[in-house]
Amino acid sequence: MQLVHTIADLRAALAPYQSPAFVPTMGNLHDGHLDLVRQAQPLGDVTVSSIFVNRLQFAPHEDFDTYPRTLQADCARLEQAGCDIVFAPPEKELYPEPQGYKIQPPADLADILEGHFRPGFFIGVCTVVMKLFQCVFSEAKGPRYALFGKKDYQQQMVIRRMVQQFCMPIQVLAGETQRAADGLALSSRNGYLSESERAEAVQLSMSLRALARDALAAAGSLPEKREALEAQAMRALALRGWQPDYLTVRRRADLQPPRAEDALAPQSMVVLGAARLGRTRLIDNFEI
Repeated sequence: MQLVHTIADLRAALAPYQSPAFVPTMGNLHDGHLDLVRQAQPLGDVTVSSIFVNRLQFAPHEDFDTYPRTLQADCARLEQAGCDIVFAPPEKELYPEPQGYKIQPPADLADILEGHFRPGFFIGVCTVVMKLFQCVFSEAKGPRYALFGKKDYQQQMVIRRMVQQFCMPIQVLAGETQRAADGLALSSRNGYLSESERAEAVQLSMSLRALARDALAAAGSLPEKREALEAQAMRALALRGWQPDYLTVRRRADLQPPRAEDALAPQSMVVLGAARLGRTRLIDNFEI
């Protein structure tokens, strides 16, 4: 496995290959990341992963400075998973000057849910992903693949739309959320949880599963009952000491609330949630 730190060295390492399969990460890897790497291997002729903590997607009060940097351990795990090239640029390599040009995703998808509670988040995500795509795929001649996890459900939708609207010759694929034995979605931020918080953390996924069951039971009246079901789920989680941002039922196609014409198709919905437990903010989702 090759570890490279500059765009020039990355492109030199990729020169013999035609069809990269790419897994972008911020490091501090868990088994969900490694599963994406394993899924990428049969798709292209070289498997690439990036490790870069992107300042642009963090608000000033968020955990950019304290986000774990574990490059040596990450590289060992990536090599074991079969990654061929790891691109770990310093910040000055991707942002040699202040990033004046940024990708502004459409508000109807990017300013709701995560975008509402983390203003500017998806601008930072789209900008860095666009730059990473240019670094990895600029010389490719064959099919190009980029893999993202479904745990960040809205993020992979935003990126998929960006690729479509810019006519980028990249296939964006979504890997299923990987979970611990008790059902907690794997996340780099799970490491922030105390022992007691870790035991409690599974309640987010349990609350979303319950909301999904209630949405299915509501069937034809889901558009009318949705807000009451969501409020009930949020109250129950708050009573356990959580600070929920949202637990919601949305259409898979565009993450908008279900309408009357969707009432008989609850299987086309997804439940999504974000809530803070202590100082740790967790997200999760389930397709219904």
